[in-house]
Amino acid sequence: MDNEKTSVIIVAAGKGTRMNHTLPKQYLPLEGKPILAHTLINLSKISEVDSITLVVSEDRIQWCKEEIINKFNIKKVDGVIGGGETRGESVLNGLKSLDKETTIVAIHDGVRPFITESLFNNIINQTKEFGAAICAVQLRDTLKNATPKMEVKSTYDRNGLWLIQTPQIFRYPLILKAYEKAIKDSFQATDDAGLVERLPHPVKIVEGSPFNIKITTPEDLVLAEAIYEIIYS
Repeated sequence: MDNEKTSVIIVAAGKGTRMNHTLPKQYLPLEGKPILAHTLINLSKISEVDSITLVVSEDRIQWCKEEIINKFNIKKVDGVIGGGETRGESVLNGLKSLDKETTIVAIHDGVRPFITESLFNNIINQTKEFGAAICAVQLRDTLKNATPKMEVKSTYDRNGLWLIQTPQIFRYPLILKAYEKAIKDSFQATDDAGLVERLPHPVKIVEGSPFNIKITTPEDLVLAEAIYEIIYS
């Protein structure tokens, strides 16, 4: 389809309790900038991205405008809006705020700062053909199920198992329909693709990157600093 308009929803309204820090994880510094700033800067450089909607907690809207978007002169951010009580509510707020000319929506975690243009383009190319695509890396470690007493219950065959990342990219009407159905059915999933799968609609997987990490713990931040040195040194 010609004249596609791709909008990105950045989900950054969480409190980040696993980081054990008074500041939400998306605002912690990484090489002199908030993690969220790195995410926004990298996305704004991608030619396929036409606009970005940032979803944050209500009390951070003005701060993000002044201390991230304006301070670092980040382009393509069309709106900064308030999130909901859950990640799903925050994404739905973002979806409803998009320009009606939007045809494709990418949903991305605010704390995945190392998104690249090549990975984004690989996912969006699959989306344009199939309607829904996500990135992931293959599970390499053995996966076991344990009892509450921490005894092994069973061992899974890891063949065919993938660790899912973002961005997850969809045709706008498709992801909106998936969210509206989920709200109607009081259904929650751990990722956006899970809602599309239950419509049902097939979701394509694109090989992700081990560098495309989600920073949620202090250990992740140490790893992110190492990745930054590898990429930008």
